[in-house]
Amino acid sequence: MFTQISHGQKEFIHEQACVLSFRYLGFAKTVLIALVLAVTPLFAINIILNQYAERRAVTEMEAMGTASILRAEEAISTTVSLLQRLDRDNVQTCSAQDRVIYEKQIVEHGMIDAIGLADAAGQRMCIIPDRELAGKVILPPVREDGPLVGIGMLDRSYLGARAAVISWDLKDQTRLFAEVTPAVIAMDPGPEYLRSYRRSELRLGDNLLWYTVGGYNSEASDPSDILNVEVTSELYPLVARVTAPVSAAGQVVKDLKVVAAAACAGIAVLFVAIGVWLSWRPEREADDEFIAAIRNGEFIPYYQPVMDIESGRLRGCEILMRWRRPNGMIVSPGQFMAYAENNGHIFDMTRHMMRVSSEEIGELYGENPDLKLSINLFAGHFLDREIIADIRSIFEKSEISFQQIVVEVTERHPLEDMELARKIIAELQALGVRVALDDVGTGHGGMAYLQKLGVDIIKIDKMFIDTIGSDDNSTTIVDSMVELADNLGMGIIAEGVEMEEQIDRLLELGVTAAQGYFFAAPMPADEFIEFAARAEEDARERARLAAEAAAAEQAANEAAMVA
Repeated sequence: MFTQISHGQKEFIHEQACVLSFRYLGFAKTVLIALVLAVTPLFAINIILNQYAERRAVTEMEAMGTASILRAEEAISTTVSLLQRLDRDNVQTCSAQDRVIYEKQIVEHGMIDAIGLADAAGQRMCIIPDRELAGKVILPPVREDGPLVGIGMLDRSYLGARAAVISWDLKDQTRLFAEVTPAVIAMDPGPEYLRSYRRSELRLGDNLLWYTVGGYNSEASDPSDILNVEVTSELYPLVARVTAPVSAAGQVVKDLKVVAAAACAGIAVLFVAIGVWLSWRPEREADDEFIAAIRNGEFIPYYQPVMDIESGRLRGCEILMRWRRPNGMIVSPGQFMAYAENNGHIFDMTRHMMRVSSEEIGELYGENPDLKLSINLFAGHFLDREIIADIRSIFEKSEISFQQIVVEVTERHPLEDMELARKIIAELQALGVRVALDDVGTGHGGMAYLQKLGVDIIKIDKMFIDTIGSDDNSTTIVDSMVELADNLGMGIIAEGVEMEEQIDRLLELGVTAAQGYFFAAPMPADEFIEFAARAEEDARERARLAAEAAAAEQAANEAAMVA
């Protein structure tokens, strides 16, 4: 099915497209500037955080290197002091008596694995605890000008640390020596974020490796991407080197970057919102197309019938707003309602809908006092008592009575002040106005709205009706709503009915009132009045036929009894 567009409609569409294109261009420029203003601080913050992270990482790496140096110095100094004391106490031989003393010192000093004596060639003469000597050289040969203290490394290792051998020259071509356990130096200091990425080394003398940990290799890396720290000992020829990638430092400010990004995103949203407001706000009220439309009465009521699906009679209607442009084009509420609510225009528009409807269909409702007129309100209507005054002033002298009015409050938008809303609803109900909760099950209120607001009617949202015949969950939800309405003494109306199967299912569940395109689309007042007349005529015809059928059945039953 194809719809022809008139020449006037084409001109209108083209005109609106031109206006929108200029607006969108200005809007795009404003949003771009807003994003630049919001993102620039993020770059600056990232640079500052990166510099801070690198400085902190270097400080941590220096502390790691210093810890290794101090540990090594302690091990060397403690061992040298022990060997000096043994020399001073003349414990300088491999005799049984001296061996006992060596063993005692090993027990007292947990960092020492073994103590022994080495000859001028550096071979072990004896060692406690006893081991295979095998003539292995562990120290360099004695020199006339050699130092009193010697430090070397053994092949034995643990967790990347080698066992150290420290000697003391006895000046008789022999030397006392002690083997320091690798566990003394095999430590892994520093914060976790660095220990996971760095490489630490402790070297002795001419690049003799004592300890290494971490697998990071910087050989193929760009020097600018590497952090290097070197710490030297003031007591011994010890050098600690710690190397880590710059990216590892970023771990310390990772959370701060997330916070900064979130803050800048918030600023971006704020700037974009300001940009939207600046680029779309009307310069003068006379230029505000929307306000002009309100003044010109371009917003009109459409009426969607609410039917009794058991009897087929008309129960009333819901007022739905439409925007009728000067060229006759009809705009649906989805394209303007959010703007109207957000900018406060909805109050004037609602008053206008009520006035026009009381004039257009007042006579029909005066002749049919059982018909109900549903008026949609939004959350802002329940922030003061103005809506009560509006209903009083408009309908007090109208042919539509207060008892025929139903106000609908939607569950899709939260009510800011529940206590005030409850008082306003109570005043409306005191007038005779009934209150319906719209979009039940799709929004914020849920059971709280039903409990606190004291509504009279609940309306089942279309999303549940669409799948009522095919989705067990929707059927269960609707069934629960019907049971709840019955228990609370409320009426219930199904919205968005489009198929006969849905009507059959609703009747099975106990729902007797519905609206939707199956019955009729929203329509202007004159069409609705005609629809009401046809519906009443059809209902009377169905009632007449039903009465005739019942009379015929009764007559047949009586004849059968006589026979």
